[in-house]
Amino acid sequence: GRGRRLPDLREIPSCEVDCYYSATRAIDTGFGKLSREASLRNGKKTKHDGVETTTYGVVFYLEADFGTPGAMAVKNRGRREFFLKSVTLEVSENRCVHFDCNSWVYPIIKTNADRLFFANTVSCSVPLICAIATARPVSLHHHLAIDVFDYRATCQVRHRHPCRVSGKRSSLISEGTAEGRGRNGNAYMTMTATMIWETQRKDIITTDPYWEEQGATHTLADAEQEDPLALKTRKKLINLDFYVPPDDRFSPVKLSEFISNSIRAIVHFVIPEVKSVFEGSIRNFESFGQMRKDLYSSHRRSILEGVVMEKLKALLPEEFIKEVVRVVKENPLKFPIPEVIAGEPITLSTNAVELRRIFILDHHDYIMQYLRRINEQGLCVYASRTLLFLRHDQTLKPLAIELSLPGDGKGGEINRVFLPASQGSERSLWQLAKTHVAVNDSGHHQLISHWLHTHAAVEPFIIATRRQLSAMHPIYKLLDPHFKDTMHINSLARSVLLNAGGILEMTMFPGKFALEMSSAIYRNWGFREQALPLDLLKRGIAVEDPGEPSGVRLRFEDYPYAVDGLDVWVAIETWVTNYCDHFYPDDRSVASDIEIQSWWHEVRTVGHGDKRDDEDGCWLPLDSVANLSQTLTTLIWIASALHASVNFGQFSYAGYPPNRPTRCRKFIPQEGTPEFAEFLRDPDKYFLEMVPDRFTTTLGLALIEVLSGHTADEVYLGQRASSEWTDDANVLHMFQKFGDDLRKVEKRIEERNGNRRLKNRWGPAQVPYTLLYPDTSNLGAEKGVTGRGIPNSVSI
Repeated sequence: GRGRRLPDLREIPSCEVDCYYSATRAIDTGFGKLSREASLRNGKKTKHDGVETTTYGVVFYLEADFGTPGAMAVKNRGRREFFLKSVTLEVSENRCVHFDCNSWVYPIIKTNADRLFFANTVSCSVPLICAIATARPVSLHHHLAIDVFDYRATCQVRHRHPCRVSGKRSSLISEGTAEGRGRNGNAYMTMTATMIWETQRKDIITTDPYWEEQGATHTLADAEQEDPLALKTRKKLINLDFYVPPDDRFSPVKLSEFISNSIRAIVHFVIPEVKSVFEGSIRNFESFGQMRKDLYSSHRRSILEGVVMEKLKALLPEEFIKEVVRVVKENPLKFPIPEVIAGEPITLSTNAVELRRIFILDHHDYIMQYLRRINEQGLCVYASRTLLFLRHDQTLKPLAIELSLPGDGKGGEINRVFLPASQGSERSLWQLAKTHVAVNDSGHHQLISHWLHTHAAVEPFIIATRRQLSAMHPIYKLLDPHFKDTMHINSLARSVLLNAGGILEMTMFPGKFALEMSSAIYRNWGFREQALPLDLLKRGIAVEDPGEPSGVRLRFEDYPYAVDGLDVWVAIETWVTNYCDHFYPDDRSVASDIEIQSWWHEVRTVGHGDKRDDEDGCWLPLDSVANLSQTLTTLIWIASALHASVNFGQFSYAGYPPNRPTRCRKFIPQEGTPEFAEFLRDPDKYFLEMVPDRFTTTLGLALIEVLSGHTADEVYLGQRASSEWTDDANVLHMFQKFGDDLRKVEKRIEERNGNRRLKNRWGPAQVPYTLLYPDTSNLGAEKGVTGRGIPNSVSI
């Protein structure tokens, strides 16, 4: 089953599967036909992915003119929820109707409504969907008149623990039943809206303008009254006490794997350092050799002394403590060495601007407005600008670094400029300057490129999709796999990483101003510009070229993210365009689709409500098939490839702390000061005292090691969790072509990585660029830190 642990079902919830409706009758009369109820009894138990599954056989007796079953209502009369995986109905010897449910069914006493599931047929008649405003859109794609006197159904109900489910009933509903769709569909959406509000209420515990519009507010006092222990549990470093709608939760397999990976990383990286933290002392690495030996040795020992154990009990949930103790006993643990150090240790013309060969890495303006407050936290951070020159071999050479601090309070700045040097104290100063730039860049990467531009940007689309689109709607079918696990991982992030005093504030340079800074940068975010071709045009990396499949041509070919990304973009765009063309015959059918227009209105004015007035720069009007295709391509790109590119390479590149430090404790010394003399005596020691201490470093490493790994239930781009997600042969053929296109992308990436003339594909550390390698053949056998693979969704 999915989501939270089920109770011991020896209590036996009495669940019923209610009815099927006929689709064929809706064509003739506008109303579907309801079958009699049938009960589920005497199920056969099996295991699937380690989860106990009970399969039931059911016989429905129908009238001869019933027609094609199109929907199924499920009624749970028991006291406990159950997870309904799928229903397959044998309507004749050579034809089945499949219901891909994958959803929790709650007791009728809690919902006062049946759960309605539609067959895997997606409607090609968009005008018909739009005409049914109050009912859920239905599929009338197959208009078959079949005289069948009994239909046999196989229902699969999944459980996490050995249990049995009895007393279930079901009935058949014809697709198109106005009464059935209106009553049950609206009740289902009401329940969904309630669950989403619960997510906001328990997660954020604040008054949210999104939900104020729905007439709902919530306060800390309300939360404490509902659960006096809730606020206390939120003080733990790792807190799993938050609400996620059941169908958006991790599967038990993924949740178990996620917790296990987190504990192993904590035990390996963090536990050896916590004693000094609890004792109030700060330890630094004494040398680069010690750092490498201590962090990546398989003989690194973790000992849980009494004081450490007591402190951990105050920080971690009880289930984590038990697992920590078990993992510690299994020492030593084996962790991968970051690819960036896996090999051997790594020991301008006047017309350059006119030739567009000067680039800038700019972390100045957005940091400067917070810099004084950031440094008042005891940190030593600059706002930086870096100029880089594009050489003839298409590698970038740093030209200069400007590091800035606020002035005397009258609006001025204190600026220092550093130039490349290869020997003496100037070389060491240049290394310190590059380190401060890396601190800016790593903070921006985690907070903006990763969290804001992928995790946070996608979430309003998920909520709007669940609220405004029927599960039968073709766009719901298209988008659903790209939302897998996002709500759950975002709730985890808010509970563990982004919360006040959380891991991000403890390890990254913005500290307690992190989310305020993220909100300020969001003002300049535009959804349209997240489309890769537009992003490259805006940054001057590409020029428009109608002759190219993507519509743009790169100004230089050795830019791995851009060249691989455009291949992936074109594959997604082709698939989405063909899919939309299949269901929308013309622009009018898009403009008149009530559900799509309601979905788009909620995304723009509620979910991303701060951008509601930015119609020109942020949103396309959904008045044409082309604009719909472009919008959906951009959304899928963000959820899949963009997130993969910024997330799954973190440990490979940042797993060696000097390569990507997250904050600094010292400024670069001024010549003639005691600090400069200290620096000259031992530049390496000064560097190690400047970057984060051992505990902060290991905490950050544990985080990115967990985030960089794929889990066993990952579903990659070009894959679907179920092969029966639709019965439309044309759509299945398009999807197969999408997979073929992605496999061609994989081959091209392999060829590029084999071309040693393309120096940026390996870099000086000799790490091949594979972050946008789709990995379509990986069905879960290869997991962990692989450095490649594009999951369908923001799932970690």
